[in-house]
Amino acid sequence: MAFMKQQHNCDVLIIGSGAAGLTLALKLAKNADVVVLSKGPVNEGSTLYAQGGVAAVFDEEDSIDSHVNDTLIAGAGLCEEDAVRFTAENAKTCMEWLIEQGVDFDQENSTSGEARYHLTREGGHSHRRILHAADATGYSIQTTLVERVKKHRRIRLFERYNAIDLITDPVNSSAQTNATEAKRCIGAYIWNRNSEKVESIQAKKIILATGGASKVYQYTSNPDIASGDGVAMAWRAGCRVANMEFNQFHPTCLFHPQARTFLLTEALRGEGAILRRPDGSRFMPEFDERAELAPRDVVARAIDYEMKRLGVDCMYLDISHKSAEFIQQHFPNIYEKTKSLGIDMTSEPLPIVPAAHYTCGGVMIDKNGQTDIENLYAIGEVSYTGLHGANRLASNSLLECLVFAKSAADHITNTLNIKQKYIKLPTWDDSRVIDSDEEVIIQHNWHELRLFMWDYVGIVRTTKRLERALHRVELLQREINEYYQNFRVSNNLLELRNLVQVAELIIHSALQRKESRGLHYTLDYPELENKPKITILSPVDKNLNTDK
Repeated sequence: MAFMKQQHNCDVLIIGSGAAGLTLALKLAKNADVVVLSKGPVNEGSTLYAQGGVAAVFDEEDSIDSHVNDTLIAGAGLCEEDAVRFTAENAKTCMEWLIEQGVDFDQENSTSGEARYHLTREGGHSHRRILHAADATGYSIQTTLVERVKKHRRIRLFERYNAIDLITDPVNSSAQTNATEAKRCIGAYIWNRNSEKVESIQAKKIILATGGASKVYQYTSNPDIASGDGVAMAWRAGCRVANMEFNQFHPTCLFHPQARTFLLTEALRGEGAILRRPDGSRFMPEFDERAELAPRDVVARAIDYEMKRLGVDCMYLDISHKSAEFIQQHFPNIYEKTKSLGIDMTSEPLPIVPAAHYTCGGVMIDKNGQTDIENLYAIGEVSYTGLHGANRLASNSLLECLVFAKSAADHITNTLNIKQKYIKLPTWDDSRVIDSDEEVIIQHNWHELRLFMWDYVGIVRTTKRLERALHRVELLQREINEYYQNFRVSNNLLELRNLVQVAELIIHSALQRKESRGLHYTLDYPELENKPKITILSPVDKNLNTDK
């Protein structure tokens, strides 16, 4: 017999505790009771590990138009220019808000002796416009925001809680949607990892800020929690997704058995680091006139090509021609980490490989962060805003989190009905499931999924590989769905269920793009189409495709 689980109530539920979610929480908590759901410890997430910085126009010689143009070029013809301009125009205001919160960005003295922010340059940028806190910008932002959130009396932090699924009900609504019947989101089922019990939480506004899905690949720079939860939950609830084929592979992840996910920031190349073959020869000028400062997709493919051509495990990133003082001052965390592994980056090159890094597509939203479902928002890497196009420009990711957290906060503040009464949510029924005695099945499927996604849906693709991957993922889906229906939930099961769903969306999107553009490179269609479109998938369309 089903029994009632604990139901929580709040004005606003934010699922995710990175830069996007915490920024939104702080902006809303003045006028609303907020719950922030964190799958692990609140600090754990992609924001914490972001090294490079945040792009914003602070230099008088720089301009909004230049930032917009650099983003459009990197996006390879698929950015939505209004979204790009909206983001660039709001960048400085959002950065000033972060500074007010206490984030300590690096400064330097100008020629006149006045202190100003030190701006670095990264691949694809025509100017120095990256604000940073040494080489640990994400750490500085995350820890500062966490400190502020923990002190706020109107923000409740639920740590070690997995969101399972969104709860929706039909509603007469004018909201645009491709669903057969308009819906509104009223809450979510959540799994308390501490008590291992399913609970529910009802809210007037629900925001997905769950980050990306790079854990779908065998090699990734992302932490373990990046399992595509928000994309999968939104898809199951009835939201459209866009551009899921564009998975960014960061060119320079440290190649070392004790540091499989340690990222080497793009700012290294911005400050003059050179990519070399094992014999010491430089190769990037042979692939692009911008050499090491080419966009990430170009650099990642060049590294992948050289590794396969030479049959070697890695390439090398060399900044040893710079002074030891310069390296230790600008990249102290990378220096200490690599030194602990027996590599002295002041005198020798760093071994590197590409790794899955960023999900450029996601849940479709408008400028307010609204999805197809009433009361449901998505911000940060989980969303598709039109900013990134076919390839994300370096240091636009944290910026997107901040800008769309601000716009979502403004919209929610203006539309939230504080006096709206709470309602009783449908009961979670686990009366017919049992505890699993075959956890090995989940582990086996987990490894199989990540391996064939890396082999078949990686940096270079073919139609045959994609079709092979689709067949495998469909078999896995059936097996996992059967498992999900018969056994009680666990962290690994919930993440695997979401990753398999996201993998299917990535593969379908990749199969529909009959060209090579940005991060999607296929040997079967190496040329560009004249009139490219974004790839949109809809849950209610049998072919998983609609036009925007």
